[in-house]
Amino acid sequence: MIEFEPKYITFDCYGTLTKFRMADMTREMFGHVLNAEDLEKLVTLYSGYRRDEVLGAWKPYRDVVVNALRRACKRMNVEFNEVEAEKIYTAVPTWGPHPDVPEGLSRLAKKYKLVILSNASNDQIQSNVDKLGAPFHAVFTAEQAQSYKPRMQGFEYMFDQLNCNPEDVLHVSSSLRYDLMTVHDMGVKHKAFVKRGHEPSTPYYQYYEVDDIPHLAAELGL
Repeated sequence: MIEFEPKYITFDCYGTLTKFRMADMTREMFGHVLNAEDLEKLVTLYSGYRRDEVLGAWKPYRDVVVNALRRACKRMNVEFNEVEAEKIYTAVPTWGPHPDVPEGLSRLAKKYKLVILSNASNDQIQSNVDKLGAPFHAVFTAEQAQSYKPRMQGFEYMFDQLNCNPEDVLHVSSSLRYDLMTVHDMGVKHKAFVKRGHEPSTPYYQYYEVDDIPHLAAELGL
């Protein structure tokens, strides 16, 4: 059981709550031109370049998505098509939640104020949030903060907007590299790692491990 009563439960959205389909779309887009091994290399490179694209000054999320694929294609010596790359970006608002999410969030929302901090654009995120099946107290984007995770600025923006401190929240994510490592360094004592299979567990960062969102609700006694 989690022996802590947070003022807010703060969530990453894409990957943790919303089923993130960029790898799937990359496989669909390039499966006819690459063999299986090279296709997975491209998927991995694309993921890595997206992370690299968000580490500098803020730029539109469309540019993050498109630039990262351009760089990955160059590395793999694969033809890059900007129009096709933009289709990945425009698909984002159509993505719905992992199957476990609506039930788990609805249980949590009965007692806690739920908050999202997402590496998202303002014009896309609400469509994803509306599909999650629970009310949110606040939704913050990288565009509002003018900074992407894993940089600290977005978290600072969120804490300022909520008028709370890092130790007041339980932060929930399926990514250590984007979320949990950063909030650990910022003094967030209470963290939950949702095991979606994106990244391996790294216990040094001191978090609760949960299989899904209903499991998190159960750990909080709901």
